Amino acid sequence: MAMIPGLGNAAPTATFSAPAIAATVAVHELRAESEWRFEVAIGQKIEVRVMSGTAELFGTELALNHIYTFWGTKSSIYTWHGCRIEVTGLCEEYTAEETPMLQYANTHFALERLRDEAQQKRGEGPRVLLVGPNNSGKTSLVKLLTAYAIRMGRQPMVINTDPREGLLSIPGTLTATPFASIIDVEQGWGSSPTSTSSPVPVKLPLCYYYGLASPEDNTKLYKPIVTRLALASTSRLAEDQIIKETGMIIDTPGIICQGKGGYDLISHIVSEFSVNTILVLGSERLHIEMQKRFSGHRTSTGESITLVKLDKSGGCVDRDDTFMQQTQEAAIKEYFFGDSKSTLSPHTQQMGFDDVIIYKIREANAMSFLPGGMEEEATGLYEKVEPNPGMLHCMLAVMYATTSDSQDTVRDASVMGFVYVSEVDDKKRRFKVLAPMNTRITDRPLIWGSWPEASMSVIA
Repeated sequence: MAMIPGLGNAAPTATFSAPAIAATVAVHELRAESEWRFEVAIGQKIEVRVMSGTAELFGTELALNHIYTFWGTKSSIYTWHGCRIEVTGLCEEYTAEETPMLQYANTHFALERLRDEAQQKRGEGPRVLLVGPNNSGKTSLVKLLTAYAIRMGRQPMVINTDPREGLLSIPGTLTATPFASIIDVEQGWGSSPTSTSSPVPVKLPLCYYYGLASPEDNTKLYKPIVTRLALASTSRLAEDQIIKETGMIIDTPGIICQGKGGYDLISHIVSEFSVNTILVLGSERLHIEMQKRFSGHRTSTGESITLVKLDKSGGCVDRDDTFMQQTQEAAIKEYFFGDSKSTLSPHTQQMGFDDVIIYKIREANAMSFLPGGMEEEATGLYEKVEPNPGMLHCMLAVMYATTSDSQDTVRDASVMGFVYVSEVDDKKRRFKVLAPMNTRITDRPLIWGSWPEASMSVIA
């Protein structure tokens, strides 16, 4: 499955260098403990080569004299001891001398001490939750802590509970992925089986479909999916002692840090994953709220919860709706057609309206306004629908379930893959989909959500 490019840091627009007409080659001398932050426009690319010294991208070390290509991304390269880099192509960029990297490294070493203790006792490593407002750098810090753990020979389980992002999957999914190999600095998190060949070994995510942009859109759907994800993750930990000793690193959506309803969702995640360490990124108020909720709290295993407040990186800037839409479309396109290094050819399947079972996710918490005091339990989380022109250019999740399964069973099933609706013919009662896998999907239930949004550009 494809991953979203551009989860990194970018510079304030006031300090960006002026764009030139032709591609340029620039050499940057970076001092020790400084960070080069760059933004490449969607559809554009730059090439970066480390000429001397040492450098890393979100914790993953960059090889000397290797050319790295970055497409449509906001990211940063950090050096502990100084380095010289060569950049070919156009990007908006600047170098920062002040960063919170020392804080982040100290956090990593504190987690390593807990992992050493778990190793000695053959127990469980830290279960770390990151919370913070939108665009505070949570995903970048998750990536950094994951990369540092891998460099120490660990195998962390990385959990994504943010449906707006995609971690080794498309947006709209919640995933859990054990990381045993390095993170691919060019591809983001790396690749998973349907992304075709890669020099970095593929990752195998546990993938569940939520299909809405915000957890608060339908908490009665989001919560049980988080519970199911936690159950699957815990089972995976129990099977592998190295993953168990390393523990979990859990990313969260920024939207749940903005009020009581969101705090209840944080509490749900903390409870289901038995979180024992909470890192609060870039918000004094949120840190105080977390202290109120969790200072005397105990996990299901009787552990107290450690709260740590960390500074937000100055390189974090708002990713506006346009950028998010472009990255979402790029991720979907990559899922079906591959990237610049490898081309995929999706299969086209034609089906009759009566050949498939499609469930549409009920929008938001609008179910609360059902007439006559009806509860959503009576109507179900999903609405069974026929194929119709409204689903043109939409994604449908193919579930590991059968068409006769209950809605709860379908909800708790993992995702087999996704198909893209490219044509709907009402008169002939037939529709056409693109699928990365050439397997029968008519004997599987399909789920239609509102996220990711419909996009014509996938086949344009």
